[in-house]
Amino acid sequence: MSAPIKETAPAPAGRTVAKVPVRPGDRRGEGVVLNVFSHGFLALWALLIVLPLLWLVLSSFKTDTQIGGSALGWPENWTLDVFGRAWDKGIGDYFLNTVIVLVFSVPLTMLFGSMAAYVLARYRFRGNRLLYYFFVAGAMFPVFLALVPLFFMVKRLDMLNTYQGLILVYIAYSMPFTVFFMHAFFRTLPTAVFEAAILDGASHTRTFFQVMLPMAKPGLISVGIFNTLGQWNQFILPTVLMQPQSGDDPERYVLTQGLIQLQQQQGYASDLPVLFAGVTIAMIPMLVVYLSFQRQVQAGLTSATLK
Repeated sequence: MSAPIKETAPAPAGRTVAKVPVRPGDRRGEGVVLNVFSHGFLALWALLIVLPLLWLVLSSFKTDTQIGGSALGWPENWTLDVFGRAWDKGIGDYFLNTVIVLVFSVPLTMLFGSMAAYVLARYRFRGNRLLYYFFVAGAMFPVFLALVPLFFMVKRLDMLNTYQGLILVYIAYSMPFTVFFMHAFFRTLPTAVFEAAILDGASHTRTFFQVMLPMAKPGLISVGIFNTLGQWNQFILPTVLMQPQSGDDPERYVLTQGLIQLQQQQGYASDLPVLFAGVTIAMIPMLVVYLSFQRQVQAGLTSATLK
């Protein structure tokens, strides 16, 4: 005979029965597989980016014979003479022209873009959304479709092959993305601080420059880095606008144009280490800028979603 079943007394009133937590054993394996897959994909992506850059830098220390014999071998003589030859062949002038343009274009882009984004984000007026969508549409407009009218417009202003002409075009080219990015950032800033500044008697200009703009510093750094990278690597606009109009005009080529010139000047007398050295010189400043401000860039990209 089977043993009698004992009835358990119900729990007294006012007392709760402890529940045994369910161990997520079934989902733990899925999480491990997902982590392995994501980390493996990121590691592969990092190798695809780092290995070509490493090969490029190492090739600038080789000779033509070493590059033709073994592209993956290590340099035999570690010398910086090739960088001096690349600098003397025009990379120094191209580097200086690029720096001159960006010193003015990037700060002016940030100033005008942040001012427009602040007004669109903080003030309500008729046509506000229309202007905002106008800037957004400009970010989606291919620059290739505007090259011909842009060329004749800059030519009519007598600014072809001039720094100021390329600076103005760079500002107009980078404004849509800057306004789009900073508009979303300014909307996350606390309204109470803005209202307190106005109640204290601060003007709209002072409120923007002394209160709101410092609070938007992470966003400014992030979009500033993106604009610097985009304008530094721009090729099609300088190719159209920075061409000498006569034999007496100086060549104000930027780095992207200069590297093409350096490659074309070689002809049959190939000097690949000089070309690799020129690309390395053009690449190092942007790597330094990004690695120096990568924390600020990540903070600027995530702060809008966390606030």
